[in-house]
Amino acid sequence: MTSRSPIKHCRECGAAVAYRIPDDGDTKLRAVCPACHTIHYENPLNVVGTLPVWRDQVLLCRRAIEPRLGKWTLPAGFMELNETTAQGAERETDEEAGAQIRMGPLFSLLSVRHVGQVHFFYLAELLSDQFDPGYETLEARLFAEDEVPWDEIAFRTVKTTLERYFADRKAGRFGLHCVDID
Repeated sequence: MTSRSPIKHCRECGAAVAYRIPDDGDTKLRAVCPACHTIHYENPLNVVGTLPVWRDQVLLCRRAIEPRLGKWTLPAGFMELNETTAQGAERETDEEAGAQIRMGPLFSLLSVRHVGQVHFFYLAELLSDQFDPGYETLEARLFAEDEVPWDEIAFRTVKTTLERYFADRKAGRFGLHCVDID
């Protein structure tokens, strides 16, 4: 089970739900409404972001919000309805860093089971080294590999993505990295 609160009431009729295996052949416990029989599925949340690059530097944002206030991260956040993962990543980069980018390919896909999330990071080329961070960001700054504040990185998904990026850059080729984070 994830750290999210379980569903307590039916979104269709408001009755209290019961967790049980549905009668439709499903094999997992689900929130089932005993009044209207609606089955409520709980699915992972998608986090989308970019790994913006300017020459030999990467852009990191220092968080102005919890969790991990004051720690460094890549520009990323929850995907919204009616947008693609790439559109969400571009939007988050603008909102958090005020950075102008050219989207590149998907670079890392990280499953974080214990919090019920999947993180998608795209490579992105910065079109300028000028930033206008939004309210969620204390500071947006470029870092060369040897300047990255590794002990101050906010999330394991970000640290893993950065490590894979610098390893790929040294190897002279970039791949897609699929990683499970426990």
